[in-house]
Amino acid sequence: MMMPSIFGERLFDDFMDGFAFPNVGKVLYGKHEPAIMKTDVKEKENAYEVDVDLPGFKKDEIQMELENGYLTIHAVKGLDKDTKDKDGRYIRRERFAGNVSRSFYVGDHVQQEDIHPKFENGILSFELPKDQKAVEKKSNYISIEG
Repeated sequence: MMMPSIFGERLFDDFMDGFAFPNVGKVLYGKHEPAIMKTDVKEKENAYEVDVDLPGFKKDEIQMELENGYLTIHAVKGLDKDTKDKDGRYIRRERFAGNVSRSFYVGDHVQQEDIHPKFENGILSFELPKDQKAVEKKSNYISIEG
């Protein structure tokens, strides 16, 4: 079936494909997985400003880890196993369940204490410094504010 497209994406997003009881067990969004964790990076004078889209996640479902110059963002969301609610059964479920992860090389000069992430309205925001600092080995996990 031919579907219109806008900027390389299908306008109707396969809405009718597999309408009769789709496979709820698909990992993440199936073929739409690349659309998750879209990231904007803005260069400033002394730092890079980073915004990561994590819609539908809560702050406690997100972890950031800095190790060997790589900053990794992990997000995990569970799916309620019940297929019925008080009004009936689900015919189609498209909300996200699973885990996503994305890594960025930020360099060995970036330290855990240089990153102060905030999570508001489904967007994880933080800055990464450009300047070089001496590297010390500490715990790799970063607490998220907000």
